[in-house]
Amino acid sequence: MSLQNLVEQTVQAMGLDLVEIERSAGGLLRITIDLPWPQEGGEAFVTIEDCEKVSRQLQYALEVEGADYTRLEVSSPGIDRLLRHEQDFDRFQGEEVDVTLKEPIGVNSGNIAANRKKFRGTLEKSDSGWQIVWSDAPPVKPGQRVSKKKAPPPLQALGFTLDEVREVRLAPVVNFKGRRRPAQPAPESGEA
Repeated sequence: MSLQNLVEQTVQAMGLDLVEIERSAGGLLRITIDLPWPQEGGEAFVTIEDCEKVSRQLQYALEVEGADYTRLEVSSPGIDRLLRHEQDFDRFQGEEVDVTLKEPIGVNSGNIAANRKKFRGTLEKSDSGWQIVWSDAPPVKPGQRVSKKKAPPPLQALGFTLDEVREVRLAPVVNFKGRRRPAQPAPESGEA
């Protein structure tokens, strides 16, 4: 059995999802796990206890299979979670992400430089796959007044398919109050 299959089956049998397997120098085997999506009752997070349980179970399974590793590390995806599968993109639609393309975009299009490969914006689903939308407006500093007369810079969008990206990660949000989901519009009165 391959290492990928062994780890994936073990993690899924414990009711969790495998995000990533990484082998590093010195025999380190790093496993990243997350809770399955969608979560009933709101967003929940992987706990230290979840990591400990998976670590104990994997140590046993890897020993039985004779896997070659020196040290095992099991962790949660963190605030800059890697998005790999279509399900990850569906789950984090509407969140701010960092996208790194495999190849530069190639031509000057609007205000985007021809050799640019990295973008940060809001992840959205499009007709041809996925897109990120962003504004090149500088962030407003706390206490700074914003002129209502000045027109905001236009929003820009970049469409992409999963084959065109090297890496997509959640943009780290450090506000110590947790990642906030966009507000859902309240249903109109009288609707069921």
